[in-house]
Amino acid sequence: MLEITVAELKTRENTPLIDVREEGEFAAGRVPGAINIPMSQLGERLSELPPEFDVICHVGGRSAQVAQALEPHGYEATNVVGGTAAWIEAGYEVER
Repeated sequence: MLEITVAELKTRENTPLIDVREEGEFAAGRVPGAINIPMSQLGERLSELPPEFDVICHVGGRSAQVAQALEPHGYEATNVVGGTAAWIEAGYEVER
């Protein structure tokens, strides 16, 4: 599974970011530009996923599961280690 840090995520350009947290978590604060597709809805929303993207959750557990599950299906999903919590802890901007 591919992984990046929040510092690496901050410098990425042109790579979609999918946030797999539930809608309430997403609304409370997210990485700017993130697209919310909750893990619980992923199966029914696969057609919305690009072939390559970064995936984030709160601390990295759910996003790691998603990245591992999608890899055999041809998706290149890169897990953001530490998730949104690490992003906030680093002092980066948060959208609400």
